[in-house]
Amino acid sequence: MVSACPRSFSIRPWMLFGVAGLLILGLVLFHLQAQIDTLNTSRLHLGATLLLIAKINYNICHFFPERDLSKLNSQRRKQQKLSSSELQFERDLVVIYNRVPKTGSTSFVGVAYDLCKANAFHVLHLNISANMHILTLPSQARLVQNVSDWREMRPAFFHGHLAFVDFQKFGTLLRPVYINVVRKPLDRLVSYYYFLRHGDDFRPHLVRRKHGDNVSFDECVQQNLEDCSPDNMWLQIPFFCGHAPSCWEKGNEWALQEAKKNLLEHYLVVGVTEQMDDFIALLEVTLPSMFHGAVQHFALSSKSHLRKTSQKADPLPQTVALIEKSKIWIMENEFYQFAVQQFSYSLKKAQAVGASGAQQTFFYEKIRPK
Repeated sequence: MVSACPRSFSIRPWMLFGVAGLLILGLVLFHLQAQIDTLNTSRLHLGATLLLIAKINYNICHFFPERDLSKLNSQRRKQQKLSSSELQFERDLVVIYNRVPKTGSTSFVGVAYDLCKANAFHVLHLNISANMHILTLPSQARLVQNVSDWREMRPAFFHGHLAFVDFQKFGTLLRPVYINVVRKPLDRLVSYYYFLRHGDDFRPHLVRRKHGDNVSFDECVQQNLEDCSPDNMWLQIPFFCGHAPSCWEKGNEWALQEAKKNLLEHYLVVGVTEQMDDFIALLEVTLPSMFHGAVQHFALSSKSHLRKTSQKADPLPQTVALIEKSKIWIMENEFYQFAVQQFSYSLKKAQAVGASGAQQTFFYEKIRPK
């Protein structure tokens, strides 16, 4: 009986190529999955950081239906004979209102929330963690990136108690339109002093931090207490100055000059609390796509006194005289008067061209080549 001789197994070249191909394909798929996991992790980390550092609440006037936005733009184009480029400008508009506390900002923001659906824009509240007014440098970068890339929210109106952020410093192409409102420094301090003790008529049942303290502002000044210190007026200057350490150094002369510079170079309109109706009127004729109907709404609704501090008493003349001797009041008042001067000039020029202020005062000619 002859035993069968086992057949030898030989590896074919095509088998080697097949195995190598499978290995390469596996490595490519593994690399792609790793990249996807990295992107997902980065996205989640960015989202978590933004929620932690600068929470953005947009529960009101959230996703406005695209068809309604297109319909409204079509109507505006027919009514006002807007060009496609003008409509694109309106669609990409980003306004940032870095509101100074106790300047009437709640009343103005209330108007924006009431108009956002009718005028087809989004309102988003920048809620800074721990009531801080400044962000770390990485948080500023993430905020700039988020606002710049979030095109689904445009046109957008962002608002929050946040110091000025220079978008150009981070290399973004977006240049948001900044607006703000300032108030007489001592009036703002007195309002804040009583607000911490007695609250306001916006949320009357909320117990404030200094609830139960019945010391008047005059008594506080007489006793040289911390809550009424002139140093507490140092707020409007740093809000316009920005995030540099010197901006928040009380009495810093560079901060004052930087605040003035930023007001001129980065802010479209800076109104004053005492002329809120004029501020809204100037915005309506300057940015009608967002603020159309704002003047009438502000005048006829209850928004003009949406948040009034309770039990606020005007300080005595001797108290005012004492406060006005301080370096901080002198500097803050200088900035306030500077803002008033710029606002009055813009308002006067707008009123000079007609009742609405919206008449175009330029045209093109001598265009070459023909």
